[in-house]
Amino acid sequence: MNGQSNSAGLDLEGWVAYFSAAPIPVLRHTEQQLAALREHAHKANARTISAVILQDPMMTLRVLAYIEAKRSKNRLTDITTIERSLMMLGMEPFFNDFENLPTVEEHLKGHPRALLGLLKVIARARKAAHWARDWAIHRHDLDVDEITVATLLYDFAEILMWCFAPGLALQVADRQKADRTLRSVAVQTEVYGVPLWQIKQALAQRWHLPQLLITLMDPQNAEHPRVRNVKLAVDLARHSANGWDDAALPDDYKAIEELLHISHETLMHKLGLDLPKPADDEDKPATND
Repeated sequence: MNGQSNSAGLDLEGWVAYFSAAPIPVLRHTEQQLAALREHAHKANARTISAVILQDPMMTLRVLAYIEAKRSKNRLTDITTIERSLMMLGMEPFFNDFENLPTVEEHLKGHPRALLGLLKVIARARKAAHWARDWAIHRHDLDVDEITVATLLYDFAEILMWCFAPGLALQVADRQKADRTLRSVAVQTEVYGVPLWQIKQALAQRWHLPQLLITLMDPQNAEHPRVRNVKLAVDLARHSANGWDDAALPDDYKAIEELLHISHETLMHKLGLDLPKPADDEDKPATND
């Protein structure tokens, strides 16, 4: 589906059906790392494997959807983290069921611009997940792994568009790059026929993703600190991707400082953006007039 408009005429149900039937590819690096771990499966543990999976939003999505598909009717609680998912599956069954996965690089080999666009979104998701985890630890969150997973998957509908509708995804990206004032929802609705947040919510329900993760990925629940933790990390990653002079960043900083109860200087230090203090006069090298 590589056209310049939503020529397929897909509505929300159409997109959900389309993505539900599509085998989600993973990063080649993920497949290579899992293959290396598979060779020494007897030494692998849930934490080691989880660290690999959580570098790849698509692999994370595959594991969670798979766990829910195999869910026992007797299991009443949701599995909300990758490490717990692996512990429930067992190492050997995991390696057996996640072998020879399709890769993004192969899937998009004829669409180099779309592959680049996808990799940028993945890099943004990783950065957001890192920040969200750091802030959750600062807030003494009850389960930082849940915050990490929800943040990593926050833009999974956009990732799926880059994978399976690269022409449309490029059109959205090009329009927004040409005019930074365009609202994402408006452009998405025009090109895809429906905004991505609706596709994300519908797919999350179709795949029976844990309700807690769905709640954490829904900005309408922003009165809750955990949801704000996720959303602010996603916003900061998205805005800073445009450059650290993006006009939206001051509002992001203020909201993050309020969430974490820290000063602006402390936040800048956390983000690695604090500037070195100017040297005192006595520290300056002498000059010969």
